[in-house]
Amino acid sequence: MLNRPTPALLDQFAAIVGPAHALTDPAATEPYRIEWRDRFLGSTPMVLRPGSVAEVSAILALANAERIAIVPQSGNTGLVGGQVPDSSGTEIVLSLDRMTRIRAVDPEGFTLTAEAGAILADVQKAAETVDRLFPLSLGSEGSCRIGGNISTNAGGTAVLAYGNMRDLVLGLEVVLADGRVWEGLNALRKDNTGYDLKQLFIGGEGTLGIVTAAVLKLFPRPRGQAVAFAALASPADALGLFSAARDRAGHDLTGFELMPRIGMDFVLRHIPGTRDPLAAPAPWYALMEISSGDSDETAQATLEDLLAAGFERGVVQDAAIAQSLAEAKAFWHIRHGMSEAQKPEGGSIKHDVSVPVAKVPAFLDEAIAAVEAMVPGCRPVPFGHLGDGNIHFNISQPIGADKEAYLARWEEMNALVHGIVATYGGSISAEHGIGRLKRDLLPGVKGPVAMAMMRGIKDSFDPNGILNPGKMLAAKE
Repeated sequence: MLNRPTPALLDQFAAIVGPAHALTDPAATEPYRIEWRDRFLGSTPMVLRPGSVAEVSAILALANAERIAIVPQSGNTGLVGGQVPDSSGTEIVLSLDRMTRIRAVDPEGFTLTAEAGAILADVQKAAETVDRLFPLSLGSEGSCRIGGNISTNAGGTAVLAYGNMRDLVLGLEVVLADGRVWEGLNALRKDNTGYDLKQLFIGGEGTLGIVTAAVLKLFPRPRGQAVAFAALASPADALGLFSAARDRAGHDLTGFELMPRIGMDFVLRHIPGTRDPLAAPAPWYALMEISSGDSDETAQATLEDLLAAGFERGVVQDAAIAQSLAEAKAFWHIRHGMSEAQKPEGGSIKHDVSVPVAKVPAFLDEAIAAVEAMVPGCRPVPFGHLGDGNIHFNISQPIGADKEAYLARWEEMNALVHGIVATYGGSISAEHGIGRLKRDLLPGVKGPVAMAMMRGIKDSFDPNGILNPGKMLAAKE
């Protein structure tokens, strides 16, 4: 049983970080207790903003001794409610937004060590200054932080070539529930000494420990890059183009994103600085990126060959290759605006799902028809990472519909879409995590043995259940 922090205990927590970094005023705590979709609105007696590992350790040692719930938070850009407190007013938020240092950059060893509060875009820039690449790329990269990226096993648009966050971490520094610090900042590429403990915390959503720093993998910076926007008739044509691109470019294919016309319309209507790259609308689009170790000319030649072959086969209807870095960024700006552009269109019921790549077209055909039959007039906006089978299957409300009445059917529509996902051997959470949003769905897809193993791990690392209670797994009674 967890306890409500008393005023005296809150004073003890505040003393650890200093009064200036212990927030209690509702206006000051609001950015830490409300997530950007406004789906989860929490309450907290205090937000603690430690500036060191020692302070994080002291906070957890005290919380564990007094059985006080702690909700770890980095950039508060999560999409499943895993980073915000509940409405009880008993959970203390521990924000890592002051721990932002890039501790070390090793260009020869292709590693970078960053604290958990470092903003992703700043990590990318730090790698760039030594002519290296940190490839994780997300629409929220200007505000999301490394700790959250690790705790959610973030994916993004470069998974096709570089993998998820799980593939980009060599070592971690983690503060455990009782305040002990695991100093696992290992930069070795090969280390076969026992269990790979870091993998428990990557994707662990702050339920097993609080990541305070990480050794990240860097890669050679591509010497050439080319980006194209292609118009297509269907997801099946997109799959054909992807297969040809993967065959032709191999690992040089670093991005392949699928978007529907309705998503394009939303972006052009609501995202400043966007314009249609092509002269006429098409039902579907693919955004392709080729990165070359040689030159821009080599990358562009590969894209030109691919598109020419696509035109010959009748797969590609029209296409534009970016003629400058600014134009390439403009193409990606359209893709990264897909989520934000849906908010002004009213209620949106969202799914972050994955199916085997070859089954994406069939899944889309079936799921689109099913949700349109369930809610006539609804507007499916499926988009995402075709190259790894991850589709953000979002459905905007019918024009003129009552937003709250539409969103009240969230669970009903989730059940429909997730049921179809299951028939294709897919996952109900591809890259966003479980959090609170999908916690109660997890037992239905993991099975009793897997759930027992997960509960056993949680109980071993956090026997008092103080870390992010009610996220991923139900809180202990």
